[in-house]
Amino acid sequence: MVSPAGRNVAALLGFAVVAGTVLGMPSDGMLKTMNTLHRGLLKISRGKFGWTAAKMPVLELTTVGRKSGEKRSVMLTSPYQDGDSILIVASKGGEPTHPAWFLNLRDDPAVEVAWKGGPVTPMTARVLDSRERAELWPTVTAKYANYGGYQEKTDREIPLVMLEPVS
Repeated sequence: MVSPAGRNVAALLGFAVVAGTVLGMPSDGMLKTMNTLHRGLLKISRGKFGWTAAKMPVLELTTVGRKSGEKRSVMLTSPYQDGDSILIVASKGGEPTHPAWFLNLRDDPAVEVAWKGGPVTPMTARVLDSRERAELWPTVTAKYANYGGYQEKTDREIPLVMLEPVS
């Protein structure tokens, strides 16, 4: 259940709210708008606000578009970190298709990451294999149950991606 204020915010952001529960994912257009607003919050607050969401650290991931060849940035959360490596989840809220950012990094794993207000850092994205995913998935879903719900909602296996420092 979500508080009345939370329901209002969720509805404003394009989520369906039924009987106090937030359902579904907003449209791609709404997600782009939310990313723009998130970047605006970071800019206006000079990085004081916006580096956490849903009790997870937020990062800005920049990939190269697989079709356009242009840089594409998206704000994402990270449910798990291991030293300088950062885990991201290609859930897209349990939608049947992978997010565009995942398709981009799968084709070109050289990415840039802005993390916790620090400088943009070149990193390599590595899609975890089935063994690694099986080890980390329970850790992710134990702390952030929404990811388990997303997996139940879709037939595709939701990929886990480790962002690793360039060596």
